[in-house]
Amino acid sequence: MLHTTGRDLPHRARVRALARRAFFMVFLSFAGVSGLSTLPATAQSYSFSRVQIEGNARIEAATILSYLGIAKGDTVTAAQMNDAYQRLAGSGLFETVDVSPRGGVLVVKVQEYPTINRVSVEGNRRLKDAIFAPLLQSQPRHVYSPTTAELDAAAIVEVYQAQGRIAASVNPRIIRRSDNRVDLVFEVVEGRNVEVERLSFVGNRNYSDGRLRRVLETKQAGILRRLVRADTYTPDRVQFDKQVLTDFYRSRGYVDFRILAVNTELSRERNAFFLTFQVREGQRFKFGEITTTSDLADVDPATFQAVSKIRTGAYYNPAVLENTIARMERHALQQGLNFIQVEPRVTRNDRDMTLDIELVVKRGPRIIIERIDVKGNATTLDRVVRNQFRVVEGDPFNPREIREAAARIRALGFFSSTDVQAREGSAADQVIVDVNVEEVSTGSFTFGGAYSLEQGFGLNLAFSERNFLGRGQNLDMSLVSGVDNASFHFSFAEPNLLGRDLRLGIDANYTQTQQASEFYDTRLISLRPSLQFPTSANGRLTVQAFGDGADMLNVAPGASALIVTEAARGQQIGGGVGFGYTYDSRRTGLNPNAGVLFQMNSDFGGFGADYQYSKTTALLSGQARVMNEAVTLRASFEGGALVAMNGGASRATDRFFMGPSQLRGFAVNGVGPRDTGTASGTYTGDAVGGNFFAVARLEAEFPIGIPEEYGISAGLFFDAGSVWGLDNTAGTAAIDPTAYLRSVVGASIFWKTPIGPLRFNFSHAIAKQSYDVENTFEFTISTEF
Repeated sequence: MLHTTGRDLPHRARVRALARRAFFMVFLSFAGVSGLSTLPATAQSYSFSRVQIEGNARIEAATILSYLGIAKGDTVTAAQMNDAYQRLAGSGLFETVDVSPRGGVLVVKVQEYPTINRVSVEGNRRLKDAIFAPLLQSQPRHVYSPTTAELDAAAIVEVYQAQGRIAASVNPRIIRRSDNRVDLVFEVVEGRNVEVERLSFVGNRNYSDGRLRRVLETKQAGILRRLVRADTYTPDRVQFDKQVLTDFYRSRGYVDFRILAVNTELSRERNAFFLTFQVREGQRFKFGEITTTSDLADVDPATFQAVSKIRTGAYYNPAVLENTIARMERHALQQGLNFIQVEPRVTRNDRDMTLDIELVVKRGPRIIIERIDVKGNATTLDRVVRNQFRVVEGDPFNPREIREAAARIRALGFFSSTDVQAREGSAADQVIVDVNVEEVSTGSFTFGGAYSLEQGFGLNLAFSERNFLGRGQNLDMSLVSGVDNASFHFSFAEPNLLGRDLRLGIDANYTQTQQASEFYDTRLISLRPSLQFPTSANGRLTVQAFGDGADMLNVAPGASALIVTEAARGQQIGGGVGFGYTYDSRRTGLNPNAGVLFQMNSDFGGFGADYQYSKTTALLSGQARVMNEAVTLRASFEGGALVAMNGGASRATDRFFMGPSQLRGFAVNGVGPRDTGTASGTYTGDAVGGNFFAVARLEAEFPIGIPEEYGISAGLFFDAGSVWGLDNTAGTAAIDPTAYLRSVVGASIFWKTPIGPLRFNFSHAIAKQSYDVENTFEFTISTEF
């Protein structure tokens, strides 16, 4: 119990007064809080008499005010103030932004992005700066933008990744300079090439992995991995390979072929990929019954059926079907029928694995080509591209013809990319065809060494331009100087003379040989203009005129009497005319595994010289792949005849000489008539050539179990042929012009290298003459059929 005294009363009164005051204040506080919960909130607002901008040097104050969106005297809320700040900061014009109200003044402080003084790429050893320069948007004297710099860094990375360096990284860095300038440096870490260590297939029953690998552009890493770029993993190349693989199967009758997936697995060391194509081949179909029908009164289906090249029983090939449809639609134009389309209707017969094709000739929509626009061609003339179209402005629009024209433009080799699209024109019944191209370099200059079995080693100086002056013309010049020989070659070709499929060619050659044999030299010159035009889908005819000259000089005392007699006739210059015919179905035939090449050339010359002649050569070559396309069989038959027209006699410069490129296993001029006698007590052994020759070459190429990435295969060959016939022997009994058969068997090693396909031949002569000159080993550049 608390006891108080009188002296304590004033003190207790003061305590009670303080307590009442505290209670009242607490009450007011609670009342205030309660009142806030029931009264509406009032947002803070601002009104400025002026806006003060600080820190801007290049950018006008009016530009900053336009981003703010706040005018003098406007009343704005805090949220509107925040929006104004976000607009200014997001403009990309300033490095820092500060917006603060100070009474009736809105102060805006900015720091502008610096100006780029210099842009450089550092750390790039594999690729030159010139490759990146067109890709970079950041440029000197432009305002630096972090966003743009990041985009530029990503563009550089994409270039490296396209070359298989998926671990490449690029870091943009700035170096501060005076006057608010910076140097922009892209620091590159290139990383290593990521190769395709293993390329395999799952689901392929009819074709081996090795055969399918040869189809794809992507290759496995092999012994020459540092030189071959095709074994580098690039996603774009894989996408292209998917289309190539699909075309391979579809062209062989596998209409249900599908690529289910392409699995890419990175190795544990992250330096190689394991690439697996999962495929479903499906069944193989053949062409069944082929019919042509039409409901149009002015169309005779029988005439359209006659131009079809589809054979019942052949394996289905969509390219053959497309070619037949194109032939029919061109036939309609020749008959004066416009807007004709051929629609294929396919009936599938799963029981006998055939596809019946009904080709319906109908009238398509009446759409006219209004215009053909060509873009992107800085060097190539528009007419070079337009010449690939078989239609012009005002012709009926045919989508198939546009696709074929696009393929022909790509085949020119003048452009790295070609995009041909049709869009609606100025009216609903008109279209505009847009052709967008990107040009590539088409010229080359070569200085280096050269080698051939016929001429040996020498120096080579050559210039070639496939698109001369952007006109689509071909220009070639070469100068080859060997140990004993020298030659100059010039050729010019205009492929579309007068805007038509008419090829004008001019060829000029000069050849000088020292010791063409051991006993004489030669000097040869020729000029040959020609015109070439198509006669069919696969055939072309050439007509030509020519002038040539030949001289045999510096005849040694020990030369054959025949050579001495022929050289005494001096320099011979004459002219003539000729024609040539070529039939080539290697790329357009019905069977993708086989093809035929036939060439024939006949010249009638010597007019103006002492010897007029008819000279004819012919070549027939064929190729087929068998045993699921693992083995390639090739056969070639070649021959020639030289016949006098005025009773004269030929010379060595006119006659045929068999080289190792025609009859393997023998040296240059190693077979044929030869002077086996002696002159002045010296054995000449001079090859004098013959008026006739014939040779057959048979070979098979097959894999030998070495992984495909090494590019090595083997082959066996058999050659047989002869050179024979002379107009006279100049009384030399030691020359025998009889046709003696020579034959050779041999083995070959094929090696595909970055410098080209190499071939090593090992041969043994079965039948020969005692005076023939053998060559049991040959090293050549292999040629593709």
